[in-house]
Amino acid sequence: MLENKTLAFIGAGSMAESIIGGLLSEQLVSPEQIVVTNKSQQQRLDELQKRYDVQTTSSNKAAVEKADIVILAFKPKHAAEGISTIKGSTTDKHLIISVLAGLSTGYIEQLFEKETPVIRAMPNTSSKVNASATALCKGYYTNAYHLDMSSVLFQAIGTVTTIEESKMDAVTGISGSGPAYFYYLVEAMQTAATEAGLPDKEAKELIVQTLHGAAKRLQQTEKTPHDLYQEVMSPGGTTEAAFTLFKHHRLQEHFQEGIQEAINRSKELGASTKSPLT
Repeated sequence: MLENKTLAFIGAGSMAESIIGGLLSEQLVSPEQIVVTNKSQQQRLDELQKRYDVQTTSSNKAAVEKADIVILAFKPKHAAEGISTIKGSTTDKHLIISVLAGLSTGYIEQLFEKETPVIRAMPNTSSKVNASATALCKGYYTNAYHLDMSSVLFQAIGTVTTIEESKMDAVTGISGSGPAYFYYLVEAMQTAATEAGLPDKEAKELIVQTLHGAAKRLQQTEKTPHDLYQEVMSPGGTTEAAFTLFKHHRLQEHFQEGIQEAINRSKELGASTKSPLT
């Protein structure tokens, strides 16, 4: 589906590189089909050109004029400025894919000031190891073909789920921020392991494999998380001792409250960009 398509990455940060690396490692496109632009950091473009043999340019306009698919991968706060440099070069034949967190398809469409097919994507930082959980939603001017192309693209860096845009704030709080929650848990487990006398290297190996195994078990069973942790517990045993303390401190409730705060913050950020004039 991407064989004859040229992709322009407007922005050359870590997310752009993750997608580029995934596409090339999966051989979905060749380096000649990718052009990357970053107007302020020529050194970064040189790094990507050397690492992946892709085309680079400091001109957003030149990149878009070569492309079929345009990936907006700069910082969300630069949306109006960035899109102003390319909107005169896009047509309804271009597909715009936005990975700009918090910015709706409607807002992006308004900035282009014409009927522009826009797909909004919410990957996470696990894209760096081709293990992202990415959510996609479509804008007003997109069709099934646009969504299929976007799905193929993001499957190069992990799994893809299609949702309604109204659910994107929840996705941001769950899977967008999600890797950080697990890193926070692992940090606590590593600290406990160190205090119990385990060497750091061995502790990390045990914890990471435990996390990997638990995730794999969840993927391969129809049992609920509650069922699975109950299986580990024995009356009067070690796991029950830990859970007694967790419940006393309402750990699960506080965790849920933290996620809700992330969702609320996503809504606030989105509300601040309802109009390109704000």
